[in-house]
Amino acid sequence: MKSFFRNLGLSVIAIALCGCVTGGFVFAQARPAAKAAPSKKKTTAKKTAAKRKTRRNSPRLRRMRQAFVASSSLRPMARQLIQDRTPAAYNAVESYARRHSKGDAGSLAWLVLGYAHFLDHDLPKAIDAFSRAKPQAGDLGDYADYYLASSYCQAGRSSEAMASLSDFATRYPESLLLRDARVLYANVLVSDNRAQEAILLLEKDRQPQRADIELLLGRAYAATGDSAKAATTLGNLLTTMPLSPESTQAEIELRKFTAEQQASAVGFNGRRTRADLLMRGKRFSDAAIEYRNLLAEAGPNDLPQLQLALASALRRSGQSKEARKILEALPSGTPEFNAERLFNLGEAARTMDDDDGFLKILGDLRQTAPTSPWLEQSLLSAGNIFLLRRDYDKAIDAYRELQQRFPSANRAPYAHWKVAWLSLRQGRKAEAKGLFEQQIALYPSSSEIPAALYWRGRLAEEDSDLPMAQACYQKLNQRFRNYYYGELARQRLAKLKLTEDPPHLALLDRVPAIDANSKIEADDPPTDSLRYQKSQLLANCGLLDFAVRELQAASKEEDGSWAPAEAARLYQEAGRYDMAIEALKRSVPNYFAVDLPALPRPYWEALFPKAYWAELKKYSSQNSLDPYLVASLIRQESEFNPNAVSRANAVGLMQLLPKVGKGVAKQEKIRHFSSQQLFNPTINMQLGTRYFRAMVDKFGAFEYALAAYNAGSDRVDDWLAQGKYRDPQEFVESIPFTETREYVQAIMRNTSVYRQLYGAM
Repeated sequence: MKSFFRNLGLSVIAIALCGCVTGGFVFAQARPAAKAAPSKKKTTAKKTAAKRKTRRNSPRLRRMRQAFVASSSLRPMARQLIQDRTPAAYNAVESYARRHSKGDAGSLAWLVLGYAHFLDHDLPKAIDAFSRAKPQAGDLGDYADYYLASSYCQAGRSSEAMASLSDFATRYPESLLLRDARVLYANVLVSDNRAQEAILLLEKDRQPQRADIELLLGRAYAATGDSAKAATTLGNLLTTMPLSPESTQAEIELRKFTAEQQASAVGFNGRRTRADLLMRGKRFSDAAIEYRNLLAEAGPNDLPQLQLALASALRRSGQSKEARKILEALPSGTPEFNAERLFNLGEAARTMDDDDGFLKILGDLRQTAPTSPWLEQSLLSAGNIFLLRRDYDKAIDAYRELQQRFPSANRAPYAHWKVAWLSLRQGRKAEAKGLFEQQIALYPSSSEIPAALYWRGRLAEEDSDLPMAQACYQKLNQRFRNYYYGELARQRLAKLKLTEDPPHLALLDRVPAIDANSKIEADDPPTDSLRYQKSQLLANCGLLDFAVRELQAASKEEDGSWAPAEAARLYQEAGRYDMAIEALKRSVPNYFAVDLPALPRPYWEALFPKAYWAELKKYSSQNSLDPYLVASLIRQESEFNPNAVSRANAVGLMQLLPKVGKGVAKQEKIRHFSSQQLFNPTINMQLGTRYFRAMVDKFGAFEYALAAYNAGSDRVDDWLAQGKYRDPQEFVESIPFTETREYVQAIMRNTSVYRQLYGAM
């Protein structure tokens, strides 16, 4: 089963908010407090206490708390409406709004209804609902006013939109929608033939740069007849923000100008910048189009480099045959140019399954550019080719050459590890032992260190050098507590049954310790913060994206480490377990290295949720599976997002392909099955656990079954036939696909964390 790619049905706002929430919560890098005299600290503390006391007695705060309590029963209905927007959901919330028409809860319900209708582009109903919400919207008045104005604007009722927005900044000076409101107001001004006023407004708001502002500003200048500034503004958007949706519209707008104006606004260098940015954004087909268009205008000095860039874009977009034709016709240039050309020729050959052609080009690259990073990349490709061919000695030679030629390069630790591991697989134990120790000595911070420690310990066990084995395992247990190899090390230590401390090994001291500041203490959220209370109200309205955005703003105003757990809680309560997981992953990226007490319990429960637990346990039990293993599999596949769809069209919690689902549904005797049912969490788990059980029955060990779930049964059959393995752990480390190897290790690791968190079943 291919690894999932999250459902892209999220709003742009939701994605932006997720980034905002996580970006500010890296506690290990928190800014140290400024040094100050004790008296000043006491004064500051008194001021803070006084400020909070004043806030606690604020009428606004009291009203928001009362509104929160009054609208608590709205929350499930509001979430359902925002998620599904079915007639039944609309009816439920509208009935609630009418029943509570004289209170704040009713106003909040109308706000939810308005936003749902706005999402459905039912503007008359949206306008009616927002208008009903406004009188008692209180501290959510900025949301009611902004979206009422947006609805008016989209409905073509410009004068009413303008009236709603004209004094927005005065009424809501601290609103997070302030900049959006100014942009919306400017848009109304342009449509009302008041473009000059829009320009004055937008020019003050250009930093930080936003694509929507640049597009609107370009249109405003065009409306005033200032074609030069219009073209320049649109050209800036086109060349510096080519990945934005507005860039396409800017290109259309620019075509309205003369060729001379277009050339002046964008120019050769601007278009080259656009092409390069598209390339960096991995939009290779679009980049190839831009590079091809530039060829006709390129001078003799620029032409070869553009042709090389075009060939690279074509190769990376899957057009290797055309790329090779261009590359073969290129003239010789600088050593760096020649090296890049040879690298691309080699990769084109490899993509076309011409491995021998690739190896010949690699020889040329080795001779002509022995110190080029392009050679480094080609040597990695060579090692991978030989690895997949099962020509392990030649793979070792390629990886070793990479590491020895480029010992400080990013790929060097990986290449060194492959040499060490393949040496062990080739039966050269003495050589492998030395290489494992060398890995620790040369690259103590590399991601391969847990594997090096574990397998050095295993070889020590086989040599009856139990103190050495114990030292390696204990280092793993201390430094890589919840890693895949950390759990395996604890299992080995339990079998050793040693009572004495192991000898001190200086080599192991090279492995850096965990950051001493990684422990996080749980703080209570600032319930006297207006923004915090506003986020709670928005959560009651089912407006999760806005709630988290307000929470992020509150975290910038208040002290403490409360914000990540609060954001995760909002996501969890809304059933968005995937977003809770991602928020905390970014907040505490080293969480796997720490012991459970180092993080507050809510962090762990959000990172490892027991979502859909009753059904998960039921179907795990029916198929004799450990529910924690199934939970770990789901966490890896979809992070508990029932709407997840992969590029391969795998669907739902357990990422089942429709054809697989159909086959298993037949076995389960589910009548009238359709692939749409795979989005149903219960059905997805019923079929997914049955399918995984079949993998376990076929292969025996869970590690083999997980590899088959990710990469397919045929590949696992092939890998198992490639010689004997000490145990499933050696098989896992030998999996040639990095994605599958890390997938299996992650699920086995996560299963251990689940057990530590929630105990044995």
